[in-house]
Amino acid sequence: MFEPARQDRIVVQFAGAEAGTQPLTWGQKAIFQDMQESGNQFSMGGRFGLPEGSTVEDAAARLSGLVGRHAALRMRLGTDGAGRLCQEVARSGQIGLDILTIPDDAGRSDAARYAADLMDTWPLARFDFYRDWPLRMAVLRHRGACTHLVWALSHLAADGGGHLLLLADLIAAGTASNAASDAGRPQILDIAQSEQTPRLRQLSSRAMRHWEAQLRHIPAQTFGEPARTDGQAGPRYWQARFSSPAAHLAMLAIAKRTGTDASRVTLALVATAIGRATGIRPLTIKVMVNNRFRPGLAEVIAPIAQNSVVTFDVADTTVDEVVARARGASLTAGMRAYYDPDELSEVMARLDTGRGYTASVTCRVNDQRAMIMRPEEAAEAGPGEVTPELLARKLAETTLTWLGQRDNMHEQANILIENRPDVLSLHIMWDRWSLTDEQVEALLRGVEEVAVEAAFDPAAPTKVSPARLAGLEGGQA
Repeated sequence: MFEPARQDRIVVQFAGAEAGTQPLTWGQKAIFQDMQESGNQFSMGGRFGLPEGSTVEDAAARLSGLVGRHAALRMRLGTDGAGRLCQEVARSGQIGLDILTIPDDAGRSDAARYAADLMDTWPLARFDFYRDWPLRMAVLRHRGACTHLVWALSHLAADGGGHLLLLADLIAAGTASNAASDAGRPQILDIAQSEQTPRLRQLSSRAMRHWEAQLRHIPAQTFGEPARTDGQAGPRYWQARFSSPAAHLAMLAIAKRTGTDASRVTLALVATAIGRATGIRPLTIKVMVNNRFRPGLAEVIAPIAQNSVVTFDVADTTVDEVVARARGASLTAGMRAYYDPDELSEVMARLDTGRGYTASVTCRVNDQRAMIMRPEEAAEAGPGEVTPELLARKLAETTLTWLGQRDNMHEQANILIENRPDVLSLHIMWDRWSLTDEQVEALLRGVEEVAVEAAFDPAAPTKVSPARLAGLEGGQA
């Protein structure tokens, strides 16, 4: 990525209707806890091409209006009178807009590629949550014309669903005035306040009963106690991306046949592949639930998504039966994914005392695809009818890319199901002291193998042995 010929910054004024101080929302507590444990801020990047003739002033108006309309973008962390962490939303203020001028000798495709590269790299720069606004934005200027907006958004301000809503607003608003009101939809302070009410406190307590049942008999860590093996070299934490058009099409075929949405079919495929690669059963994993199906949360700009937990067995059965189990387990998990993380910490501490050892679920599956695909949509999502011959041709397009090391992880495996068109794309990060590279490759390729085997065969077996990995019972490694 080349350097811009010039970098400038202007100050943009903003003003909104809502302001005040409240505790963190449950979603903010959850993501902040993840940030502290992992050392990763999980910031999100975005970009879009500006209309022809756009000016710096147009870009500034878009930014001003966006921040004015959404209280979460005017939020910073603070401490209340008792010294507890809280969020403070400003009614008005100033935010910087960077102006990056691309060299004149660069082509239009070069400018677009620079915007894409910046979208990937800019979120790596860390926010100071007590001083910075949770949004950074830049406008790219090429040969005198403003071509793109690029931004980085803190996960403390929004989750993936909220990010998509902000993108839609940013595109639609154009040069709308920054006087637009916050009114008309719940804002982040409204959510924080509602979570202190008895009704939602009771909802959190009901969720804890589900968590307690799932966590009571788990091992100390999902894949056993980490241990560096003899001769193992290189960084401890690694990552890879697996992309399979064939697995995507096979998943659609299974979804259509079983009447199950694509997200839950994919969860079943991943769980079966984990079983094949590791032998662990039953499998307890964390799953991310967007929570936007709940009344009043669909259009909230805030981190609403939270982890839930599912347990199901994949051994000595069929893939279709695992799909059914995943459907039932994830439905229950989804209903129990809105809770106060502080309450969950208390439950986990109590369970650790009762078991006699500390335990946690150290495998997470996060389906980042923007929409859950209903079964009736599955038939329209692929290029016509899915056939064995089509799958066989698509297998040649499978790729596995080793992405290199990570600095830190607080889980043994984190599997992201990425929102990429026409492929099943899995980005996995793992602890090499817990899973070998060979196991991870077997897991990734196993997702494709399971999907293709079950695409046209409702009796396709999981091929997972009923035997459990030795040494994973109780708290032993």
